Amino acid sequence: MRELVADYIRDQKLLDEDRLQEVFRLEDETGQGFDKIILHKGYMSESDILRALAHALELEFVPSLAEKIVPDDFLNNVPVGFARNYALVGIGRRNGSVSIATAFPLDTNPMDDLATMLQTEVEPVLSPRTEITGLINRGYKSKSGIVDETMDGLREDDILKEAEAIDASEDLLATANKAPVIRLVNMIMFNALKMRASDIHFQPFVDRMQVRYRIDGVLYDMEAPPKKVQDAILSRIKVMGEMDIAERRMPQDGRASVKIGDSDVDIRISSVPTSHGERIVLRLLDKSARLYSLEEIGLEKDNLTSISKYIAYNHGIVLVTGPTGSGKSTTLYAALQKVNSTSLNVITLEDPIEYQLDGISQIQINEKKGLSFALGLRHLLRQDPDIMMVGEIRDVETARIAIQAALTGHLVYSTLHTNDASSTVTRLVDIGVEPYLVASSIVCVVAQRLVRRICPDCLRNRPPDEEELFGLKSIGLTLDQFPEEKIWMGEGCPNCFNTGYVDRTGIYEVLPIDEEIKEQIMEGWSSNRIKKDSLRRGCRTLRMDGAEKVLSGVTTAAEVLRVTQLDAF
Repeated sequence: MRELVADYIRDQKLLDEDRLQEVFRLEDETGQGFDKIILHKGYMSESDILRALAHALELEFVPSLAEKIVPDDFLNNVPVGFARNYALVGIGRRNGSVSIATAFPLDTNPMDDLATMLQTEVEPVLSPRTEITGLINRGYKSKSGIVDETMDGLREDDILKEAEAIDASEDLLATANKAPVIRLVNMIMFNALKMRASDIHFQPFVDRMQVRYRIDGVLYDMEAPPKKVQDAILSRIKVMGEMDIAERRMPQDGRASVKIGDSDVDIRISSVPTSHGERIVLRLLDKSARLYSLEEIGLEKDNLTSISKYIAYNHGIVLVTGPTGSGKSTTLYAALQKVNSTSLNVITLEDPIEYQLDGISQIQINEKKGLSFALGLRHLLRQDPDIMMVGEIRDVETARIAIQAALTGHLVYSTLHTNDASSTVTRLVDIGVEPYLVASSIVCVVAQRLVRRICPDCLRNRPPDEEELFGLKSIGLTLDQFPEEKIWMGEGCPNCFNTGYVDRTGIYEVLPIDEEIKEQIMEGWSSNRIKKDSLRRGCRTLRMDGAEKVLSGVTTAAEVLRVTQLDAF
């Protein structure tokens, strides 16, 4: 069988002979399947190796399981931990047997166990692991007793003892032999990651603990574990974050790292006391998430051209502004990717480091050890940098050092929390930076927000109702600007969890600090006057940029109204 796979790989020219022989040698030495070795080495994509195995084993290859539904007998007879651990899921019946999607057809023992659980024959089909885990998540998510199943066998006197068991860098898929509380917390985090959640909220109420996921910027109620296990869940999370489980009256912060398969996820943990118990919020940072380029983050052509010009300057400050969770870091990473080269020394100061960038020195801020943005930035100047990224300007000291760096021949990227681009320059003056320093150092300010994209699977155009017409009017659009006077909306489907939206894109307000604005800063103009004058000269507000994306069918007027303020000045 191995030679059949090798012949297919050679015929399709998927791998050169030297690497193929290396893989087979490693298989003989380690006993690990050659398919897993190829994937671990990154010599072939998962789809290519699965196609080769399907050809050799005469099995069907199913690249997408988006339309598949897990049979009820699979959900009722196969524990969720088993399905996740071995990446096996039922996708239907055929000729009296159950079709089982697997990414590892050479592992036959789990398939035998599955046949015993189902008390019927099983027929393997091949599918990528991400598709399988996604279908497992969707299938078991619809199973109403998932929390009860996870908590089965838990005695109240064992709750805290089991919650304190922890492995370094927990693997969320390895749940088979874990205590019930640990399985429950792992399952909640696993579900959140598969549903693209950025945050998990554990919110205590009088009679229950409500788990909520923030998906694409919006909170959704999810599982609601019973009140009796609230302390166990919170203690488990605090142990993961190396926090004090005995301290329940003071806020605490912690950090943890977990695995989901081959992906690493960093978690920032925050707890605060409330009247019904501690409330905990987890911020999820998936290290395996891909980096976006400037061309992919939603910049219109003019804005893209303008930003691309300013991030290539040899000195000055480029500021990206917006509230928490508005995509500022993603924009800065995209800018760093575009300008990064072997001829430049690029150093970043971050809290936390969200993505790993090749060829760039990244420094983690550690306030507990005394390494602040201001101190780190001061030392960075001695490292002969060409470009510096400072995660956030939080105080006047950091602002002054960043400005001094810009004035001495360095290019600085950073972020600030303001509502729009024009108020950024006046905010720096308000916190104590002299106007002449602001005017002489900043070269461009980019304000941004994130709006949800309309789901492509349920995208439809239809006449708007009265509320939608009002929304269009509020962002400056009229119905006659749309073809056939119909607007684009998402009707809701399983892919978007019936919200009508999947993923997000940015809307932007780009303000180049030209000579006129420099004079206005020196003369003490208000942010509204600066903004009004910049609009007269061709700049666009966040809401105007959002309106363009509504016209093009990317998002809806309701989304633009949700994240922007009225253009009043």
